[in-house]
Amino acid sequence: MSDELESLCGGLPPEICKQLVAEQQIIKIRLEKRKFNKEVTIIEGLDGYDDLRKIASMLKSKLATGGTAKDGRIELQGDHRYKVKQILINDLGIPSENIIMIVEEERE
Repeated sequence: MSDELESLCGGLPPEICKQLVAEQQIIKIRLEKRKFNKEVTIIEGLDGYDDLRKIASMLKSKLATGGTAKDGRIELQGDHRYKVKQILINDLGIPSENIIMIVEEERE
């Protein structure tokens, strides 16, 4: 990974380089239906941020819901897509243009 960061950032210090890479990532927020029609909010693309579990913990606390961080993504119980987007923008400073909301039409 350090070779990859070096090629992207040249001679910048690693801390600044990691921040630049994180700011350029595209974050996807989507809703999944699971067993028994349960909804799960999935947040993907936060790989550039150091502690995914810490971010998941903060989101779970702010949204008063359960969830987990695994396989490079955060899963939250329930439909929290719009609230998650606002938290990522306001608390983590992620630009809104880097966040993609994937909204699928309901099929009945």
